[in-house]
Amino acid sequence: MKKISIIRTSILFILSAILLSSCGSKKPQPDYSSLKYPKREFRGAWIQTAWQGQYQSMNSQQMRQYFVSVLNNLQAAGINAVIFQVRPQADAFYYSEIEPWSNFMTGTQGKGLPDGFDPLAFLVEECHKRNMELHAWLNPYRVSVSESQVLVRNHIYYREPERFVKYGTQIFFDPGIPSNREYICKVVKDIVKRYDVDAIHMDDYFYPYPIAGKPFPDDRSFAQYGVTQGFDAAHKEDWRRNNVNSLIKELKETIVLTKPWVRFGISPFGIYRNKRSTPNGTGSNTNGLQNYDDLYADVKLWVKNGWIDYNMPQVYWEIGHKAADYATLIQWWSENNFEQPLYIGQDIKRTMDASMPSGDNQLSEKMRLSRSYKNVHGNSFWYALNLVENYRGVTDALKNNYHKYPALIPAYTHMHKKSPKKVKSIKEIFTNTEHRLAWESDSQKGNPETASYYVIYRFRNGQAEDLNNPENIVGITRENSYVLPYEKGKNKYKYVITAVDSFHNESKGNAKKVTL
Repeated sequence: MKKISIIRTSILFILSAILLSSCGSKKPQPDYSSLKYPKREFRGAWIQTAWQGQYQSMNSQQMRQYFVSVLNNLQAAGINAVIFQVRPQADAFYYSEIEPWSNFMTGTQGKGLPDGFDPLAFLVEECHKRNMELHAWLNPYRVSVSESQVLVRNHIYYREPERFVKYGTQIFFDPGIPSNREYICKVVKDIVKRYDVDAIHMDDYFYPYPIAGKPFPDDRSFAQYGVTQGFDAAHKEDWRRNNVNSLIKELKETIVLTKPWVRFGISPFGIYRNKRSTPNGTGSNTNGLQNYDDLYADVKLWVKNGWIDYNMPQVYWEIGHKAADYATLIQWWSENNFEQPLYIGQDIKRTMDASMPSGDNQLSEKMRLSRSYKNVHGNSFWYALNLVENYRGVTDALKNNYHKYPALIPAYTHMHKKSPKKVKSIKEIFTNTEHRLAWESDSQKGNPETASYYVIYRFRNGQAEDLNNPENIVGITRENSYVLPYEKGKNKYKYVITAVDSFHNESKGNAKKVTL
């Protein structure tokens, strides 16, 4: 099948999934018999750029060195996906002809580095060298958080002020104006089209967190659009939810029509709804801010309708928290995610500062819980610098225990489920300096259904071949070769190599016996 036919088939398949709702979900139960070291697990970390002053003092060479150091530390901690904040507030940590350079990058909005250094392009390349994913993290509506912030003179806020609202000290795109959705989709399409990102990521900032006693000022857009869409004043909250629903659906369609293998993920606030807020009592046994009622984010609908490819709720609270218990929430999300990809957002500082009755921190129990529900497929850690700094030993714990062995990202079989073709023609190559294996594959640039990377397994002579045990993985690479260790020619092994596509489907293995 030709490449264009494959891509067209993928687009039609995914768009069909967007338009059709999946239904029903089985109630998951903890499975404490699961592997201590899962072969497949999402292990993410957020790299924040908003309100991070370190970038402003760096030139391009220093910034490169900084990012390389951060990625090396994350890789050593077992992280396999980086979530990098590329659009903190209607600006860019990448080259854009749509929005200005971020003031968090150089201290002045609209001003890039003299040599035009592009952090996103650099991080995509460096992450992929390490076979780590790069998820481009955007905030959709926020423009500024302070009235004293200086926006560049040609900012869209000055060109078309009627598209924005002020709430407290902050400025936002008005979510009720359809042209704002079109604009945000345009920004996302530009990123997906020009950069080899693995996913587009948005967090919990949709409608802003409510300010007590201060209604959100969208009467003008409601009168212009809400009423004509059939909403009356008594159903204004439904209109707001519909605005966000429309944005999410249109963003997914935009991504699919640009590059159908790029995922779209959301890391919403950790509480969907409190039980007391739902007539049928289906909310969680919590008492806090709610996605559905306060931020107008109907996350369950997005998952059910296939508008997002993974859900990553920010379950940042401690085990035993009175208003939002971690154990209660992880179970609730596992039961209400329609068996779609679910990753848990973990707050490193709160986890390591909190203690169990034994006196130990809560990392061990949180990791146990996250691996106990079959519908939970991994974790993401807030935030990356805590891992880089090894806050209270968290990085050592991950490196030496929970992430002791590598893990493949769970396959996105709802997008594409066919495995790529096996590698072929595995050969030993000897040079004056190295002994390596090399192979051929059907990898085609721009074709997500062919090999994207390779997994190398090793088995001692006579050892049973088990590709499900990550302890047997000795390498993961995007190259078509692997350098073998030198053991003085005394040991015999069987190496098995598999190909993995852009959706993380793995092929069957092809083997080669070698003496090292």
